[in-house]
Amino acid sequence: MNYKALTAIAVALSLPLSANADADNDTLVLNDEQTLVTKTAAPAHVADVLDEVMSGWHFRSDETQALQMDDFENPAMVFVDKAFDAWNTVDGSEGKSCASCHDDVEESMAGVRAVYPKWNEEAGEVRTLAMQINDCRENQMGAKAWKYTGGDMTAMEALISVQSRGMPVNVAIDGPVQSVWEQGKEMYYARTGQLELSCANCHEDSYGKMIRADHLSQGHINGFPTYRLKNAKLNNVQARFKGCVRDTRAETYKPGSSEFVALELYVASRGNGLSVEGPSVRN
Repeated sequence: MNYKALTAIAVALSLPLSANADADNDTLVLNDEQTLVTKTAAPAHVADVLDEVMSGWHFRSDETQALQMDDFENPAMVFVDKAFDAWNTVDGSEGKSCASCHDDVEESMAGVRAVYPKWNEEAGEVRTLAMQINDCRENQMGAKAWKYTGGDMTAMEALISVQSRGMPVNVAIDGPVQSVWEQGKEMYYARTGQLELSCANCHEDSYGKMIRADHLSQGHINGFPTYRLKNAKLNNVQARFKGCVRDTRAETYKPGSSEFVALELYVASRGNGLSVEGPSVRN
């Protein structure tokens, strides 16, 4: 038997034997004011595999949960403040800022994060929030595109996400996005890498178990961007995808690629009905 097969068997055997640490039943209340939906009935398109969808917040320690519950304690809010300054700063050849077109971020961006990724009719493609931000920068402001997973981009995503906190994720999966959604679903269940693992192996079959020091969640992305204590920075969802693929010992896709766009669309839709949480705090 070759090494690849032996490794896959070893991993498959190890997961069921990992210690269980079930999701808690705590309630996420932001700033002692706003109660978020962190558990709800699974949307119809995943109801055959999950009865309930649960935010990754339920799989974190009490200490980590507490950081997210208070904006003064949440380390991600430093990056939100940075993005607020960028929102109002003129950049590029057209002499515009984000505010030049969109005015007050609190009003114009309310509800935006909840529906992304989404179909862009003019471009004829599915766009993530990061793609739309760069389209605005390049074609409206005459500014340079930001790195897809860079600090400026992730901070701006966080600022926009804050305006939708508490609103239900409502990502469309039909109409012109359906074929891309199907591609993302196929990727989610495809085993890959030397370890021959799929997204579903960890986040559908084994959530609630411990893998090394990490408590596996259902893998929903309603909390992205997320501040990870592990690397002490704000993280974009496709950077997390890249890390997950790398952990299977596979060749990974590039952030912003059509493959990761499809995967983001599918994974986002699995969390339909959960509240937007971003920016969240995770291990």
